Amino acid sequence: MDTKKILSFLTAVAQNNNRPWFQEHKAEYLEAKESFEEGIRQAIARIAVFDDSIARVSVRDAVYRFYRDTRFSPDKSPYKRHLGAYIAAHGKKSLHGGYYIHLEPGNCMLACGDYYLPTNILTACRNEIMTNEEEWLKCVNNKAFLRLFGKPGGDFEKDKRGFGLALLKTCPAGFPKDYPYIEYLRMKDYCCWRKVDDDFFEGDQWLDSMAEILATAKPMMDFMNRVIDDYE
Repeated sequence: MDTKKILSFLTAVAQNNNRPWFQEHKAEYLEAKESFEEGIRQAIARIAVFDDSIARVSVRDAVYRFYRDTRFSPDKSPYKRHLGAYIAAHGKKSLHGGYYIHLEPGNCMLACGDYYLPTNILTACRNEIMTNEEEWLKCVNNKAFLRLFGKPGGDFEKDKRGFGLALLKTCPAGFPKDYPYIEYLRMKDYCCWRKVDDDFFEGDQWLDSMAEILATAKPMMDFMNRVIDDYE
């Protein structure tokens, strides 16, 4: 994956986010797109080593469109400022958790887990944590997970790593306020993420580095997918 070419194109798009410029530079977009898709093909193969559920996921299944849907957005710029792929066994639009790869100048990232969960499923996830507390803590309170992602409560805009994109300010309704691991019940999603340097995806070693990060997150995701799959 030629990340220098990809990030150079994305930098130019951010500065010239309009259709006339894009049409003049469409060949550069197609080169960046092809390079990114080759990287995702390699990523799928590498992740499948420790998660065979995604072995049949295609690049087309995983990669998001570059063109923005501006119908309901005050931002009418037609193109995204990043390239992203969500590698999930049940597809991009499912609630079943998966692995996310994000390339954006100054904001490259890897993530794993489940997000935008409906309230009823979040309630079921919280109950599952309390019912199987010991198993849950083995997934998220071990040395490797804490080193890579930390505990709930990070700031997505400022921090380099985190567990959860958003937390409730107080205990969710119907749950005990004195629960000793209340921070896990306050989570509004179960997604862990780690921002990486722009040169992370260069060379031959990034696939192994990516695999270490995402494999560490997989037990947490599997725990939640057991619950979520009952609702799909």
